[in-house]
Amino acid sequence: MTYYLIAGERSGDLHGANLIRSIRQHDPQAAFRAYGGEQMEAAGATLVRHYREMAFMGFVEVARNLGTIRRIMRECQADLLAHRPDVLILIDYSGFNLRVAKFAKAHGIRVFYYIAPKVWAWNPGRAKNIKASVNRLFTILPFETEFFARYDYRVDYVGNPLLDALAQFQPDTQFLAKLPADERPVVALLPGSRRQEIVGMLPTMLAATRHFPNYRFVVGTVSNLPASLYDDLLRDYPNVARVSDAAYDLLTVATAALVTSGTATLETALLNVPQVVCYKASKLFYAIGKRVMSVRFISLVNLIADREIVKELIQDFREDTVVAELRAILPGGTRRADQLAGYADVRQRMGEPGASERAGALMVQALREG
Repeated sequence: MTYYLIAGERSGDLHGANLIRSIRQHDPQAAFRAYGGEQMEAAGATLVRHYREMAFMGFVEVARNLGTIRRIMRECQADLLAHRPDVLILIDYSGFNLRVAKFAKAHGIRVFYYIAPKVWAWNPGRAKNIKASVNRLFTILPFETEFFARYDYRVDYVGNPLLDALAQFQPDTQFLAKLPADERPVVALLPGSRRQEIVGMLPTMLAATRHFPNYRFVVGTVSNLPASLYDDLLRDYPNVARVSDAAYDLLTVATAALVTSGTATLETALLNVPQVVCYKASKLFYAIGKRVMSVRFISLVNLIADREIVKELIQDFREDTVVAELRAILPGGTRRADQLAGYADVRQRMGEPGASERAGALMVQALREG
């Protein structure tokens, strides 16, 4: 059978790659075509377009790139009709993928969605649109089953693929030796994987480092962005190191972390590293977000626990607040022990690894059953 996958960002590329491997175990003759990245390509997909060309974030950036987005959408729709796969598998990235789902369903292409759009956060009523456009929905957060049941939509909860990625991860035992010699404890800075996030978040994170002379700070960078971007931001911080595409290795040696809101917050929790969640949107984005958000938290850690475990600095993301919150989670800090105890609750709620395997098996079975 033929499978067409669409992921619009780095984490989707990772989960898509693991899903491809799982599908192939149950369908050895499977052929894959994808919008994604290096990891999906390495897993055996023919890459149509790289996600870096689609990673637009926030209302303003999306508005500025509407022409590009529409062109990519038209190209994607044409490519779908030209190849007519047995199934279109959409991975997160709801702004783009929900439109593709509607188009594909209207043209008789079966649609599966893996990693459900976060409609429970932004616009719960859109669950009805998903139900109308998506044949099977595979969810990864434990509370989503109950949410979609309110709309008479039975979904397949398969567990969280981050557990798979972490189960496969083998730490680099020489990782610390590859960094500049320094005996101080490590604090990780994870400013995100998109240019807009990094430009918006990293300067404040870096400013906070000046208040902690007894710690060494290391930035987790990504290779899909130019090194010059980090060069400019780190120019005044010669003692701050950086590592590329090694966030898990960095977290395994870190005593605490400053993390831009997103998938990395949950990864940091699962690796048991105390963290401060950081995010700052434009005033317009924040004003609109406050009106439409239907959840109390932005981090997956707090959403899964349904209570505050990690501190979320949103519009109060400033040098002084970062310093205060980081101090509270470092050894001896007032919040460190409570946060680590909260992480144990999150892990218990998430269950066991195997999400990719379960999702792949269910997808192949559904296709064979017609």
